[in-house]
Amino acid sequence: MPYLLLSLAIVSEVCATSCLKLTEGFSRLWPSLGVGVGYVLSFVLLGQALKHIPVSVAYAVWSGAGTAAVAGIGVLAFGESLGRAQWLGLALIIGGVVALNLRGGH
Repeated sequence: MPYLLLSLAIVSEVCATSCLKLTEGFSRLWPSLGVGVGYVLSFVLLGQALKHIPVSVAYAVWSGAGTAAVAGIGVLAFGESLGRAQWLGLALIIGGVVALNLRGGH
């Protein structure tokens, strides 16, 4: 259950961050509300997950997965491009998250 909460927190954060692009400086109501609701929900779910998952692991997974997902959404939905350095950076983030999860007993 804690990892389901963490997964839902990641999805909420990714949705909120994606809506952030659509707010046009918070001048559009519905995307702006999506940002607020998404971030509040994400932090509530993350807080619940932290009752059972070490903060070092949970935050690394939450931020790393969110960063990678938003980068992918930027490419697919917003027509942004990533160069080699950006792809390398994403790979290093993912590698760091994996390394944090390799420690036993959490």
